[in-house]
Parts: sequence; structure tokens; C-alpha cells
Amino acid sequence: MKWTLILWSLVVLQRIWEVGVAKQNGEWMRRRGGQEVGREHYPLLVGVHVLFFLGILIEMFLYHATPPTWWWIPFLLFIGVQALRYWSIRSLGRLWNTRIWVLPNTPIERKGPYQYMRHPNYVAVVTEFLVFPLLFGAYVTCIVMTFVNILVLVLLRIPMEEKALKEVSLSLNEEEMEYTGGLFSRWDQEPS
Repeated sequence: MKWTLILWSLVVLQRIWEVGVAKQNGEWMRRRGGQEVGREHYPLLVGVHVLFFLGILIEMFLYHATPPTWWWIPFLLFIGVQALRYWSIRSLGRLWNTRIWVLPNTPIERKGPYQYMRHPNYVAVVTEFLVFPLLFGAYVTCIVMTFVNILVLVLLRIPMEEKALKEVSLSLNEEEMEYTGGLFSRWDQEPS
């Protein structure tokens, strides 16, 4: 159980560090005329992530969840999805954030994983919500929080982000922004 607590703590520290990076990036964008959009929903997003990590702890300590014998499968998936996550973050550079920030007259980034899908960071987060709890045998957290996270992303976060990008982007034509096919749609995908 000791390695599971160490792993859980490392990922929580990683998230705290990412919030710090996001804050620095937000200040950088603000100084360049950037605007934060959807500030009112951010506490909900943070709450989902806090409940996710607490859910794993609760299952470990109160319900005695233990890692399955096949723990290495979700572990490898988790490591793989970290590569996608940091490829996404690196591709956006200073434009990456945990909040929705827009810089007027800034083209949409289409490098790295963004040339293949619109929301690779969200694909990584959804996959993390699915596989990370499995490492601990936290099956309830896996199912419930993955579902809640997808709902928040698909019904609230992604539409809000795409609307904000549509309003300020230089690089997208109307047809490209009309298609909001979710996590895996590409920027150049034709509307259906």
C-alpha cells in the first residue's frame, strides 16, 4: 500500500504544480490583453478533480481497495497518457492553462497533438480519470468520476472554450468552428 500512497501523492503534487504553471501563463496572457472566459465554472472543474483524488483515498482507506493483480496495465496506460498530456502542454506553451484564456487575434495552435484532434489534453484527462483509479482498485471512483468528468467537459467546458475561441480567433473560418464533435474531432473535420 505504501507505493500506492507515494504514487497518489506524486500525481497530486503534479496537479498542484500544473495549477501554478497555469497561473503564470494566465498572468502572461493578461499582460498581453488576454481575457479569462468561464471563470464561474472553474470551481466546479476543481471540485471534480478534488473529489476524484479524495475518492481514491476513501476507497483505499475506508473500503480497503487494493491494487488488482493486473495493475501494470492501467499503469502503462497512465504513463502513456502522461506523454499525450505533456505533448499537449508543450505544444501550447504559454497558451496552455487549466482555465479558459483567450488572446484576441491569436491563431489556434495546430501543432503537436492539436493537428490530429481538437482537445488532446481533455482526452488525456478523461483517460487519466479512467485508468488512474484502477491502479488502486478504486472502481467506484473510476466509474463515477469518469462519468462526472465527461459530463462537465462535454456539456460545459468544451462548448464554452470553443465559443470563446470562435469569437477571437484569426485562423479559423466559420465552418471549422461550427463543428463541435467533442473530444476527438479535428479542426479541419467537415461539419456533419
